[in-house]
Amino acid sequence: MSDPASYRGGTEQRHGWRVLAILSTLMGFASISTDLFLPAIPTIATALHAGAGAIELTISSYLIGFSLGQLLWGPISDRYGRRWPVAAGLALFLIGSLGCALSGSAVALIGWRIVQAVGASASVVLARAMVRDLYAGNRAAQTMSTLMAIMAIAPLLGPIVGGEILAFAGWRAIFATLVVVGLLTLAALFTLNETLPPGRRIREPLTRTLAAYGQLLRDRRLLAYAGVGGFFYGGTFGYIAASPFAYITLHHVAPQLYGLLFGAGIVGIMATSTLNGRLVMRIGSDRLLLLGAGAAALATMALAVAAWTGWGGLAGLAAPMFVFVASTGFIGANAAAGALSGFPERAGAASALFGAIQYGGGIIGSALVGVFADDTAWPMGFVVAIGGLGAFLCA
Repeated sequence: MSDPASYRGGTEQRHGWRVLAILSTLMGFASISTDLFLPAIPTIATALHAGAGAIELTISSYLIGFSLGQLLWGPISDRYGRRWPVAAGLALFLIGSLGCALSGSAVALIGWRIVQAVGASASVVLARAMVRDLYAGNRAAQTMSTLMAIMAIAPLLGPIVGGEILAFAGWRAIFATLVVVGLLTLAALFTLNETLPPGRRIREPLTRTLAAYGQLLRDRRLLAYAGVGGFFYGGTFGYIAASPFAYITLHHVAPQLYGLLFGAGIVGIMATSTLNGRLVMRIGSDRLLLLGAGAAALATMALAVAAWTGWGGLAGLAAPMFVFVASTGFIGANAAAGALSGFPERAGAASALFGAIQYGGGIIGSALVGVFADDTAWPMGFVVAIGGLGAFLCA
């Protein structure tokens, strides 16, 4: 019963496109919640009479809630199953999104973003656990690559759609749109069967289940995979937090064009995720992980030079960032599958710990670009470079 292949009764085992689409939507909630409002960050700063650093903290505050929330939802799902914790998280996400739409100050927006994030974290961490319920090893990495390729549609369209919503209805309508997305996802969730049957659930008290994090933290292999994710997400969210000001304010890019620049990297993710899914069964996930981390490290060194010297202007920033973002397709799925591979009986807790470290890196990266914001692209280049080099060393 510890082998996910032994649970073959449900329609999920044939993983039709409907099931994959729902799981990829759940995994994409972190991107949906952030990317949609990125083009509005300068506008929100003006509307709420806040500085650039304060609004960038809406990114890091989101990551704090997202990171800590995963540590809660993972053990709960190992004990009680996957579906109802996801439903509870979506309900919390709806409350947080509505609060963001009604916020009258930067402080209120930051607080509601934390609530929003705790709810969204259930969707992401448990979608990964659902994949681990059903698959193992390279097959799990291949399935996660498929999900990442599908879910990349959301961050591809997010900044573009967000820019259009901003132009026609204002920034508050962006969060109202997230309320609608949450309601639709909640309705779709109830068309899925439970992937963790009662016979495979952890029966010990929840306090002991939470204490299992101590055992997981002693596993050096898990920590290495999580370190790749943590450093890489530190660089990624440093870019997400700082790029609106680097592109829109510093280089005078229109919000709609910013969405296209941001979306180019997502197209890269879709391409590398598809390639990873095709190669992983032949080459192996660890080799592809090292390849992706190496490409990310080289790209971030070029970015740091361009940000420091101003060489290349907008293209000097956008070109290496494209390579860095595109390497997600080789890093994300393989790191997650590797981290969960040794703990089939605690897939929820292992997924939560991996995600908490991953998004914990994002907290640090997004906070650093806010703290060191100096009206230049250098803080972004420096933080992203540290993330790329750290991910390569962990790989």
